[in-house]
Amino acid sequence: MLNFFMSKDVRKILKRKDSDAGDKEKSLEEVRASLFNRFRTLGGSKRQQQSLFGPTAALTFNFFVSVGIIMMNKMVLVRVGFNYPIFLSFIHYVCSWLIMALLSALSILSLTPPSKSAKFSSLLSLGIVMSLSTGLANVSLKYNSVGFYQMAKIAVTPAIVLAEFVCFRKKITFRKVFALTVVSVGVAVATVTDLQFHFFGACIAVAWIIPSAVNKILWSNLQQKDNWTALALMWKTTPITLFFLVMMMPYLDPPGALSFDWSLYNSAIIGGSAVFGFLLQWSGALALG
Repeated sequence: MLNFFMSKDVRKILKRKDSDAGDKEKSLEEVRASLFNRFRTLGGSKRQQQSLFGPTAALTFNFFVSVGIIMMNKMVLVRVGFNYPIFLSFIHYVCSWLIMALLSALSILSLTPPSKSAKFSSLLSLGIVMSLSTGLANVSLKYNSVGFYQMAKIAVTPAIVLAEFVCFRKKITFRKVFALTVVSVGVAVATVTDLQFHFFGACIAVAWIIPSAVNKILWSNLQQKDNWTALALMWKTTPITLFFLVMMMPYLDPPGALSFDWSLYNSAIIGGSAVFGFLLQWSGALALG
């Protein structure tokens, strides 16, 4: 900015000695216009950097959190012996709701919905598919190996593309198709040696694909069309998701969850997976938005 004021053109403008009022006003307008152009150039570069950095950071964050929560949940369901995948999902959402309430109480993050709120039917639909998506994912992880779980997860992406094409006539470029194919093949090759599965778990994995794809489509549409922030949408839909998870427990969880050995170690592992659950929801919402 100092170099700008010391530039030759600006010095000439400021040193004009013509007493004519019109010339002085013209000189001030030239300085103002030059300053505006300089700030606009700087602001445009900053916005461009943010637009490039934001999605990349969100996707990278979501990738590492996704890997972490799969390992944590598998440890909880197998090594810790917490054989209640739907109840585990319930704990995750309760933890997420408490974290969001704390952040809101401390005025760290705002959970205010947009001025143009979405219809309750849209929020209800999203809450239902979120409960199905998360609950069935943990049931699949309980009965199947991590490799088979990842293979089923790969199928979610083409399901999203197909559903968006059928419902919204939305097409993607060949470059994106190629990139998704490379990533999917890479994950398949990396996990092909660990494809142990249970018949019931395989059925659950197939059933999980549809609500998982619908969940991502509904979430993305609400964020982009109605200007919901990630946390505000999570805050609004979490009670709905919790209600339907409770409805699913008698059908997919064995009895005896409250009689589980809630030792300090077991509770710490389950709590850690719950924190990862919050981070997964948040990072996934940021990536979709």
